Amino acid sequence: MKSDLIIIGAGPGGYETALEAAATGKSVTLFNGGQLGGTCLNEGCIPTKCLCTDSEIIARFKEGEKYGIDDFTFSIDFNKIIERKKNVTETLRGGIDTMLRQAKVNVVNAMASFKDSKTVVAGEEEYTADQIIIATGSKSKSLPIPGHDLECVMDSTRILDLEYIPESLTIIGGGVIGMEFASIFHNLGSKVTVIEFMKQILPPFDSDIAKRLKQTLSKKGIKIITGAAAKEIRQNEFYEIEVTYEIKGKEEKIISSDLLMAVGRAPRVDGLNLEAAGVEYSPKGIAVDDNMRTSAEGIFAIGDVNGRMMLAHVASFQGQRALNAIEGKTDRIRFDIVPSAVFTVPECGMAGKTEEQCKAEGMEIMIGQSFYRANGKALALGEPDGLCKLIFRKEDGLLIGAHIMGAQAADLAQQCADMMNRDTKLPELKDIIFGHPTVSEVILSAARATR
Repeated sequence: MKSDLIIIGAGPGGYETALEAAATGKSVTLFNGGQLGGTCLNEGCIPTKCLCTDSEIIARFKEGEKYGIDDFTFSIDFNKIIERKKNVTETLRGGIDTMLRQAKVNVVNAMASFKDSKTVVAGEEEYTADQIIIATGSKSKSLPIPGHDLECVMDSTRILDLEYIPESLTIIGGGVIGMEFASIFHNLGSKVTVIEFMKQILPPFDSDIAKRLKQTLSKKGIKIITGAAAKEIRQNEFYEIEVTYEIKGKEEKIISSDLLMAVGRAPRVDGLNLEAAGVEYSPKGIAVDDNMRTSAEGIFAIGDVNGRMMLAHVASFQGQRALNAIEGKTDRIRFDIVPSAVFTVPECGMAGKTEEQCKAEGMEIMIGQSFYRANGKALALGEPDGLCKLIFRKEDGLLIGAHIMGAQAADLAQQCADMMNRDTKLPELKDIIFGHPTVSEVILSAARATR
């Protein structure tokens, strides 16, 4: 079967690119090796955000007295929480299916592998196209330590299918995935311990934000151990899970009823037979240029599989960049300005450069900070714990970084990303009228405090 475009993988990068290409009149064949929506919809962003919302509501209920609600009791039905998560993902998956049908995208429910640079095989069928986009996403990584392959060790996919709330949960890995699940299950009532190898949790985030989040979550009761290397996992005679870790040269042990391995994700290249197509790749992903072109003519790679930045929204825009390259168009997509967030309670959001990155580049900067405790809307929401940190390039006052912890942080980071995309400078930001009372005023306050 011949198409104008073949896309391997039906996650956000794959299916959104398929819809964009079909809208321009291209015939598109989309290979769906799992479930429509990929990891993000079925095993990542969406189901975890459902659990984040449920756990945040429960955390609010526990503080009922603070809001004038006396003698309030409630119980948690975890089955209903899981059912809501399933309903949300099924609804969205159904919507994607409808859009693809309406766009006349040929969806093949199978995984494809390369026969050559213009041909892929699925089942017994061969499919050809002059342009092929690889969008196969990523898979959970695991530490190669004794016991990592025990049945009791869950990854981020398996923990979403739990039918109970763990009595206690150890999480190996303090990145975005680990910290979100730490916040979720702590709010649901689990005793949570996080073991992180690096000196700070959330390694990609600005250190001031990471430190503040650690302090806040620790006060809530989550035990966070940084600078610790997990060495061994074993299950004792009581079916408890023992994790041995090393910290400051000493071995320690933590015992819990359940364990999550959350040490990142690896590009999914298995089974693609990339060698047959002449596509260069490594354990870090498929090598691409800034137009998402691989080493093979007419083949592109977008999203997690190229290892550049593992975020669903980045995959979608890399797909747009690849389509533009195919059509000879230029665009103004700024891959150096990508908003990202971690939906802990409180949440964190960021866009642009961190202070550490600026120092490493030898860039002179100005920093402005403001605190949620001085923001009227934050206090009214009962969310006084938070920090907004803005970074400006000293030579011209250009806004180059925004780092926020607190209520609505993800949305505020997006607001800052909008301004960065328009090359907003400090004097211009100060002249923007912010509504009152809104949490977004922390941005204006940080700008006014910049030195």
